[in-house]
Amino acid sequence: MKHTLVANIETYIERFFGKGHERTIKAKKNIVALFILRGVIAGTNFLIVPLTLHYLNPTRYGIWLTLTSLIGLAGLLDLGLGHGLRNKLAEAIARSNEALAHSYVSTAYAVIAGFVIVISVLFLSINPFLHWSSILNTGPEMSAELSLLAAIVFLFFLLRLVFGLIGTVLLAMQRPAMSTLLEAIINMLTLILVYILTKVSFGSLLFLGFAVSATGALVPLGANFWFFKNTYPQLAPSFHSIDLVYSRDLLGLGVQFFILQITGLIVFSTANIIIAQLFGPLEVTTYNIAFKYYGIALTGFMILLTPFWTAFTDAFVRTDYAWIRRAIRSLVKYWLLLCVGVVVMTIVADRFYLLWVGTSVHVPFELSLLMGIYVIIFTWSYIFAVFVNGTGKIRLMIWSSVIVALINIPLSIFLAKNLGLKNAGVVLGSCISLLPGCVMWPVQMMKLLRGRAKGIWAR
Repeated sequence: MKHTLVANIETYIERFFGKGHERTIKAKKNIVALFILRGVIAGTNFLIVPLTLHYLNPTRYGIWLTLTSLIGLAGLLDLGLGHGLRNKLAEAIARSNEALAHSYVSTAYAVIAGFVIVISVLFLSINPFLHWSSILNTGPEMSAELSLLAAIVFLFFLLRLVFGLIGTVLLAMQRPAMSTLLEAIINMLTLILVYILTKVSFGSLLFLGFAVSATGALVPLGANFWFFKNTYPQLAPSFHSIDLVYSRDLLGLGVQFFILQITGLIVFSTANIIIAQLFGPLEVTTYNIAFKYYGIALTGFMILLTPFWTAFTDAFVRTDYAWIRRAIRSLVKYWLLLCVGVVVMTIVADRFYLLWVGTSVHVPFELSLLMGIYVIIFTWSYIFAVFVNGTGKIRLMIWSSVIVALINIPLSIFLAKNLGLKNAGVVLGSCISLLPGCVMWPVQMMKLLRGRAKGIWAR
């Protein structure tokens, strides 16, 4: 009986991974691997939060979150080059043009390294004159400590911009699971280091900043050596393959993604800054506890979507529209299951927070409710946004995102401050800002697949 059950399971697994289009089989394998890896990442994230809270205290933890949100804006410095490389490299691979693929990779590394060198010099020049205590809304006695912390975190973040391109290469080669493995390794090492810090010191933002930031830069550096030596030697960056003519291809599409990155950061990454300025670092901690909790559902769904960006690029280049329609229908079904899961999460939210972080942080119910609605809205629009991004037809998305970015911050401040909703108002502002995309991206997808896209819909 036991032997028969095992045999049936093995047969089912073989059929599951062996059935369907080659593109679908790749997606299935990556999705399963991504669920495992994202489970590891989620687990380590949940362990890191209480450890860091205990190590710093809630107020200093809020300062850390706000600073890293500000530093995260440095992700804009690649001018969208990562996304441009992802699409252009995937197109070159789909057309079996290995020489072009090699030039794209080499040129991307050269351009981003040049940007990083220039920005590093500029930042080190102006950092001594920045009043970090005012920026982060803390006491003036922390100014020197925060200035040094910002320098450490920022410089390691810039290094990660360069070394992190290996993740983009893996995504373009339809190996998102390997890209996510790097993130999992970073998280596991971070957890170990934070645990060690709790045993040998207490409350040092400098020790925490160095440990977390260095790990985030050195793991991708090691990955570059490994993959370019053992897996993709034909794509390894080389000086003789750098061709700045191709930088126009990368930056032409990349600059469009760059604009999307700017607007995305305004909508998604300014919440910590707004909350810190209006209500102080402690409220940042409350917001992030809720965000990380609902991040379980968000991460789970993003796992499903991750393999499809490059897969949609490949299918669109090959005009395999039937496969695209089947993939979208499947993703919509999974979105409906997500909605049910978010409702359940909201019902049990208070009990979960109590088990997770104890009574040190209280998360209001309205914040949990709005965070759940935010996840539902975001994931619906992103199903279709992934397809649009994969095709590179993002001109409409750029214009709409600029409009959203312009209204998001004042709307969030109005709802949070003037209506007294506090951090829940910031989430509500993001929900309202995302609503137009819930309609526009499905419409654009249908136009593109039916060959009826014209003007801005086709650019």
